[in-house]
Amino acid sequence: MEVATRLTWMQEKKLQNYFGEKQFSLLYKASVHGFSTDRLLQICSNQGPTLTVIYSEDQIVGAYMQKDYGEGNYLIAVFVFQETTITECKVGPFKLPMLFDKNVDGNLEVSIHLKDKTMYFNKNAMEKLGLSQIYISFQDCEVFRCEDLLDERKMSGLTELKESLLCAIRNYIPYGGLVHKVRILLLGPVGAGKSSFFNSVRSIFRGHVTNQALVGSDPTGTSEKYRTYFIKDGKDNNTLPFILCDTMGLSEKEGLDMDDIPYILEGHFPDKYQFNSLKLRPKGIGNHTVCPLLKDRIHCVAFVFSANSVGQLSHEMVEKIKRIRRELIKSDVVHVVLLTHVDTLDLITKGDLIDVYKCVPVKLQLEAVHRKLGFPLSDIFVVSNYTSEWELEPVIDVLILSALKEMLRAADDFLENFPLEKTV
Repeated sequence: MEVATRLTWMQEKKLQNYFGEKQFSLLYKASVHGFSTDRLLQICSNQGPTLTVIYSEDQIVGAYMQKDYGEGNYLIAVFVFQETTITECKVGPFKLPMLFDKNVDGNLEVSIHLKDKTMYFNKNAMEKLGLSQIYISFQDCEVFRCEDLLDERKMSGLTELKESLLCAIRNYIPYGGLVHKVRILLLGPVGAGKSSFFNSVRSIFRGHVTNQALVGSDPTGTSEKYRTYFIKDGKDNNTLPFILCDTMGLSEKEGLDMDDIPYILEGHFPDKYQFNSLKLRPKGIGNHTVCPLLKDRIHCVAFVFSANSVGQLSHEMVEKIKRIRRELIKSDVVHVVLLTHVDTLDLITKGDLIDVYKCVPVKLQLEAVHRKLGFPLSDIFVVSNYTSEWELEPVIDVLILSALKEMLRAADDFLENFPLEKTV
């Protein structure tokens, strides 16, 4: 039977971040394995760094040990966790198993007596931790093994996964060979991260962080032109089998005109087409492509939303996005969602990006997109763009490449369902 911790996700996450972005694995639970020091030491010895958590009726206290139980005399970080605040003091040095002695002589600053279900403090430790008495009666005790979220083994696995994704995308051939490159249109509110996503994709394939598409914080949006970006692979300098298309950002009153959407989808606008906010453009003449081919069309649309603001989208913006979705469905264009800026959510660290879909704040944002805009959860992909980093990070690369791979699959779905008579 799997043993579960009493910590909430939020409590566990705060402790993980406080002690240096750790991952916890529950080793011992007194209410399951017995309130026995011998049993605890039998299970928890030779496990490396550990965190002991004591649950009293109204608070959580505990001790973080950076060394294994059997290794020498060391300082121990004792803490009190109340609501969102962690108070810590160092005790020792002493042999770590002594923490679980009854401390009959009273010569230890802190001791945990499992049989009596009592944790003792001397006056100095009590004052440093802000406690009102020298002992705490507790209901349960748990011990966790602590490992770095991004240890060498995980980094090696991420690097292997990144190389596998790079290989798959480099060797991608659009469905049926109907086009040489698929076109992916990025749509989203101003500041959602469309241009940053393009820059991030380009950075990964170039092998270093780059910025080709202009990124800014202008409330009206930086992209005033329709742009089609070909990406060269730094490995052989060949262009990759996809084109990322960027547009003006969506907004309630300004931004991309709804009347432009069908023309973009059908491939009428060439690269660097200047959007006309006055809506005086003549259709079918000037710099419009009069008879676009299948290769000119949009084969997949990716809506880009920021995790920081998607929950605050106005009613007008929500209705605009739903109108665009109806147009996409009418045109049989498969569309997905990219959720950006998840690394800036409260409590989320870079190490969390390894298994980001299990993080509670991210789950809440995914559900918000699903609930507010109607996108299936299976069509929402989490990414973290390069915005301030100087070097590439495998954990960021894997999220971006995984999302890109899904977009290529969506483009294949469009091509597979495209009427054969329209391909000639």
